[in-house]
Amino acid sequence: MIASPADEDGIRQFVSDAVAAREPILLRGSGSKSSMLRPVQAARTLSTNACAGVVMYAPKELILTARAGTPIAELETTLAAAGQHLIAEPPDLGPMLGAASGATIGGVVATNLSGPRRIAWGGTRDHLMGIRAVDGTGEIFRSGGRVLKNVTGLDLCKLLAGSQGTLGVITEVTLKVLPAPETTGSVLLVGLDPGRAVAALSAALGSPFSVSGAAYLPADAAARVPGLPPGTATLIRIEDFAPSVTYRLARLREQLADYGPADLLDDEPSRAAWRAIRDAKPLPQRPKDAIWRLSVRPSSGPALVDALSTQIGARYFLDWGGGLVWLSAPADIANHEAITAATSAAGGTWMLLRAPDALRTSVDVIPSEPPALAAITRRMKDVMDPHRILNPGRMYASL
Repeated sequence: MIASPADEDGIRQFVSDAVAAREPILLRGSGSKSSMLRPVQAARTLSTNACAGVVMYAPKELILTARAGTPIAELETTLAAAGQHLIAEPPDLGPMLGAASGATIGGVVATNLSGPRRIAWGGTRDHLMGIRAVDGTGEIFRSGGRVLKNVTGLDLCKLLAGSQGTLGVITEVTLKVLPAPETTGSVLLVGLDPGRAVAALSAALGSPFSVSGAAYLPADAAARVPGLPPGTATLIRIEDFAPSVTYRLARLREQLADYGPADLLDDEPSRAAWRAIRDAKPLPQRPKDAIWRLSVRPSSGPALVDALSTQIGARYFLDWGGGLVWLSAPADIANHEAITAATSAAGGTWMLLRAPDALRTSVDVIPSEPPALAAITRRMKDVMDPHRILNPGRMYASL
């Protein structure tokens, strides 16, 4: 049975009742990310889906406040009417994770998910101005505010972003927003191998043309993106006013001439391609595969994916200039160990994003923390969730 209180006080009461009964809670929004990380064993389920709606929107101040259950699609529609957008380009991973579309703003903040634009404008947590939440004792707290410069003590906004619902139930968020670009376009290089592609992406990101997206798709991945020709695809996006985009795309194509002839994608094809990349659609849709999300130095990405493709037959694509690796492979412990070992050897980090419950409960889904950092994590839990009732085991088996 899923409880869906319509307001913050109802959420506080639900948590307080669970504390009194010492019963753990599974927290969720729309459920689009329920299969991420470890499965949660809980006696109660709390959804923030009904605690929804835009509380405050000030287009001139570039600030929006919304309750946690507000769908991202609703926020995008509201912002688009004023010519603005969510800066971090949050993805909708529901279909990839075996759920329906419909990500909520609370879920996006709790997981700190960001799309291709992160390389230019930062992640979701970087645009989080204020937050309201209920901690694991049933107490309501808030942090931050509605202006860029505010002094409010500890920055709990950054702490809760990416905490996966293990430190508090987010009830309301305040975000900075920005004017949406008038148009977008992309430079497309076809036929490059991963090493050459990452070199081209690095050259583009180092150029003065304000690149806002840089991805590499192997041929099989590119075939799943609408509008792309056969072969591997190296995509570089520029967003701004139409005349500026036209000028900068032409100059960037000239600058990348050493990497081969380049095509240009106009506004609509470019938007469609980057929506697909944002939502990880270039990965094969094989239900029995597990999906990992790896973060490495861009220069390490090509060797890593070449090795894993050869060793375990992994399918992949690269975003964030080569620094973000989306990886798909058969879901078994041997493949998980090969992927995590190779990523750690490359100095990177990893997350098991999707897998059958049997695998998610038998392996680490994120790297273990160093002892000093693990001690800080335990102390935070002792303060914010002393009874360990909020999404227990979601990130680490012992918490």
